[in-house]
Amino acid sequence: MAPQDKKTPTPEVLIGEGPALLALHADGVAHIRLNRPEAANGLDMAMLKGLHEVMTAVHGDGRVRAVLITGEGKNFCAGGDVHTFLSKGEALPDYIRMATSYLQIVASMMMRLNAPVVSAVHGFAAGGGGMGLVCSSDFVVAGASAKFLAGATRVAMVPDAGVSVTLTQLVGLRKAMEILMLNPVITAPQALAMGLITRVVDDEQLQSEAFALARQLVAGAPAALAGTKRLLWNGLGSGVDACMPEENRMQAYLSGMADAREGLAAVIEKRAPTFTGR
Repeated sequence: MAPQDKKTPTPEVLIGEGPALLALHADGVAHIRLNRPEAANGLDMAMLKGLHEVMTAVHGDGRVRAVLITGEGKNFCAGGDVHTFLSKGEALPDYIRMATSYLQIVASMMMRLNAPVVSAVHGFAAGGGGMGLVCSSDFVVAGASAKFLAGATRVAMVPDAGVSVTLTQLVGLRKAMEILMLNPVITAPQALAMGLITRVVDDEQLQSEAFALARQLVAGAPAALAGTKRLLWNGLGSGVDACMPEENRMQAYLSGMADAREGLAAVIEKRAPTFTGR
């Protein structure tokens, strides 16, 4: 959790037990915590269903202005739970179909949330789960010692959670081929250089820096940020001409909101704007 001082209200706990926890801070930051530290936050069905539950709660809460995802314990997320996979034996394909469906839904919900999503990565972000959450986030802050690993082909499987598309868009086709087929361990500085993540910070500053970024986003115009996010995600794989009509529609809609008038006035008056989402 973020450090609390005497002036900071205690966050409202919305989901306080289970493999995925959710708390809402008074400023509008929803904090999702992956809570299987004993399994490096590996994604089994309980975790996937828990993530689906918290994402659904965030989607339905109009107070949320930004989302922060962190992992408990030593790692952000080690991907799919390989021990669970192996225990399924010949029934593994049925299990994988169900697990992958949940993971795809969670990744899609992250992209479709109006609120921007920030992931704070420490330790390993690996496999379809770890890399999937990273590639589906709008911003990724990593501790200096964080590491990234695709890993799917290492266990004779393929990437999921949309990573075959999102990773290619983030780092390019050649680099995605290398990451997904050769499975190198990628350091945080390397991840930053290739465009996989947003920024690298000192390990001990990870939580505070990630919260600061989330709160910077909270201060932005909610509808404008949501609209920009939607345009960017929807634009994956689309041509420029196909995207411009939606840009036009969104721009005209936003220009009629009070936040647009407030933003223009703040620029003219040389002050910080106060956005309300209206």
